[in-house]
Amino acid sequence: MASRGRRGAHAREDEQRREDRDEQQAPAPQGPTVLPPPPPVDYGVFMQGLAQAPAPVPQEHGHGGPSIMQRFKRMAPPSFNGESQPLLAESWMREIEKIFRAIRCAEEDKLSLATYMLQERADVWWASLLRTKFEDGAVEVAWDEFVRLFRAKFIPEHIQDKMEHEFFTLTQGSMAVLEYEARFAELSKYAPHIVADECRKAKKFVMGLKPSLRSRVVAFDHRTQDEALSAACR
Repeated sequence: MASRGRRGAHAREDEQRREDRDEQQAPAPQGPTVLPPPPPVDYGVFMQGLAQAPAPVPQEHGHGGPSIMQRFKRMAPPSFNGESQPLLAESWMREIEKIFRAIRCAEEDKLSLATYMLQERADVWWASLLRTKFEDGAVEVAWDEFVRLFRAKFIPEHIQDKMEHEFFTLTQGSMAVLEYEARFAELSKYAPHIVADECRKAKKFVMGLKPSLRSRVVAFDHRTQDEALSAACR
């Protein structure tokens, strides 16, 4: 009996030792994970990075294609310095208007394009006129008004009278129909009181045709010059 008591005591001691060993080997209870604090921000490096970042590319808007000024310049328009020779002034105006027709220039763009080509005396004249007559550009100037002012300044009245007389006496003569029409259009600028009425303008055009053409065209009593021209070219 004594031996069984000793064996039981030893067994309890062994079990106690195992429990103590297991407790020592068991992992400690885990608490919530604590992350280390982030490193301090170096604002000098941060701002340098922003400065080196590529700037956004501006987006182009609009319909693309060359502007009216670019199209005008491509036609190599002549400049006008305000020479005192009336024929040079008239030639300049004729070339500018020819370019306007070629690029199909809108009426509201003509003034800015034409005055862009004025230089020296002519430029001074226009700048002074804008300041004194048109309140530094605050008053809108129509193209026809500019043409009238330009001719009054650079083409003397006696020259204009001569051109008006040539218009009244103009006939086709040996010219082709289209040559006659071009000369008619050029000289008609000096007789605005005639060409303002489309019916009178057409009648004047028809009466200047060769007799053989005139008799054929006049029978149809065309109401516009374009109608008369079309009939004369058939």
